[in-house]
Amino acid sequence: MYAIVTILGKQFKAVEGRTLRIPKMDNAAGDKVTFDKVLLFNDGKSTQFGSPTVAKATVTGTVLEHGRERKVLIYKKKRRKGYQRKNGHRQHFTEVEVNKIQLKAAAKKKAPAKKAKAETKPAKEKKKEA
Repeated sequence: MYAIVTILGKQFKAVEGRTLRIPKMDNAAGDKVTFDKVLLFNDGKSTQFGSPTVAKATVTGTVLEHGRERKVLIYKKKRRKGYQRKNGHRQHFTEVEVNKIQLKAAAKKKAPAKKAKAETKPAKEKKKEA
């Protein structure tokens, strides 16, 4: 069972029991989080595509830790001018373990109860006096 879910503007494939490394969230380690923007839901038997999201589908998980990615180096140079710049960047992330992917069945609406009409008596005709 897996789902494609949108988290903070990026799409991730969520599989139960696996971890996701997503952009930094403000939740503390150990907190439960729920993601409801599920774009695709697959339970092994059938696949449901959302338009844009699958109704009643949720992905729940636990925040494991916060950290920083490996350093990405940015190097700029202009030839023959003596211009060189070197920068590094480390993106913050949150690691989330996917606990449950579920699709709640849509509740069937009950048919509205029909009101019994009260029997109406035919209107009495007025007698015309001649």
